[in-house]
Amino acid sequence: MQARIETSAGGVVVRCTPQGPTFLVILDSYKNWGFPKGHLDGDETPEQAARREVAEEAGLADLVMHKELAVIDWFFRFRGRLIHKYCHFFLFESEEGDPVPELGEGITECRWVGYEDALSTIRYENARNVLREAEEAAHIICS
Repeated sequence: MQARIETSAGGVVVRCTPQGPTFLVILDSYKNWGFPKGHLDGDETPEQAARREVAEEAGLADLVMHKELAVIDWFFRFRGRLIHKYCHFFLFESEEGDPVPELGEGITECRWVGYEDALSTIRYENARNVLREAEEAAHIICS
């Protein structure tokens, strides 16, 4: 069976604090902690989609884009169909504002957490790898 290819984008959002960088994590409708992400709409670029998804899922719209991060991919089945999903991640900085979960999107919680907490909270290894890449850049942003 040939897999259908889908493309999405997401944002790793960092906030600089006196204690060091903190990262935004969300609890999705599957009860998995991760980053805001979703499909590209129309002719959106991955960066535009990532920015929109952070705004929709966590209510943070005043974002500074610092870096394109990894593109991760995975396979899953949806309604009997094999899907090969690619997700482009971007590192954004948010200097202010409280994240608000978008309940209509199935996001039930948003949190700012330090790197080690984020690493142990995020469920999927490929998303943890994106976090590892983001953490290196976050130290430069926050210094």
